[in-house]
Amino acid sequence: MVDIIIIIIVVILLGAALKGSIKHFKGEGSCCGGSHESLAPDKKVLSSPIIGKITLKITGMHCQNCVNKVTNAINSIEGASAKVDLDLQEAVISYDRPIDKKELYQVIEKSGYHVEY
Repeated sequence: MVDIIIIIIVVILLGAALKGSIKHFKGEGSCCGGSHESLAPDKKVLSSPIIGKITLKITGMHCQNCVNKVTNAINSIEGASAKVDLDLQEAVISYDRPIDKKELYQVIEKSGYHVEY
């Protein structure tokens, strides 16, 4: 009788873990410290005309919360505005003044993600 109860508990735990993993990899679950209802990233409008764009490949993003973190990190740089795409794993950064690429890479890495060079 005790063996059957243990087996039932293990099956229930495995089912819950599988369900959570599926949601995580679809980008629907609450991963990366976020909640299921992720806050939208800060919208940033550049004050001067855009003088250029950079597209960076970013790895490590799994959900909308990850996208929001990367977007907010890039938008914290004066003169830069980001549009981050989870499916493409990339960020398109528009800028209205020369920006330091090293600083750009550092804020992305500091937010917990990796820029492919």
